[in-house]
Amino acid sequence: MVDLRLRRGAVVESMLFARFPRVDGFLDFKSPFQLLVAVVLSARCTDVQVNRVTPALFAVAPDARSMADLPLMRLEELIHGVGFFRQKARALSSLSKILINRWNGTVPMTFEDLESLPGVGHKTTSVVLGLCTDRPTFPVDTHVYRLSRRWQLSNGRTPIAVERDLKQIFSPEKWFPLHQRMIAYGRTDCTARACDGTRCTICKAIQALAN
Repeated sequence: MVDLRLRRGAVVESMLFARFPRVDGFLDFKSPFQLLVAVVLSARCTDVQVNRVTPALFAVAPDARSMADLPLMRLEELIHGVGFFRQKARALSSLSKILINRWNGTVPMTFEDLESLPGVGHKTTSVVLGLCTDRPTFPVDTHVYRLSRRWQLSNGRTPIAVERDLKQIFSPEKWFPLHQRMIAYGRTDCTARACDGTRCTICKAIQALAN
């Protein structure tokens, strides 16, 4: 089983890098703080919608101090276009104040510190560290989770379980680049509705390994 997963992984890696030699970032930001905010906003919301909201938000509150100073109702107005905006506004307000009090407004770059912030989970932390440091991370969002199971790289029932399996298959230097390419592929070639696990190029290649 492990050997077959490694074979599938090699096919997936080769084909994803051939399909997407380069992947540009999905979220618009100019600092680690703005990235953190954007990723928090992206929970249960599309990156496209987040990128529609953040220009006005960052024009008013580009850093932790200015966001902490925003009245909660004003913050809610600025992010009204994303889902669960009230919950996210409270989280952003709280985490901004914590960043000021504990780290002088800077974003800490450890799993433990980031995951201690309101509204920041394991995936958010992995994205921030993957983009802002050289630490290898493999964030598992809905696309990565769906494709990993569809391509039989993991049968994990939680993102953490899928992440663990993926890290056993691929080398660390490929973790974050593969995360980016799986998202891109899941949005364009192997969507939840357009492919049933047998139609897209990679799905066909995975199926062929079993024959």
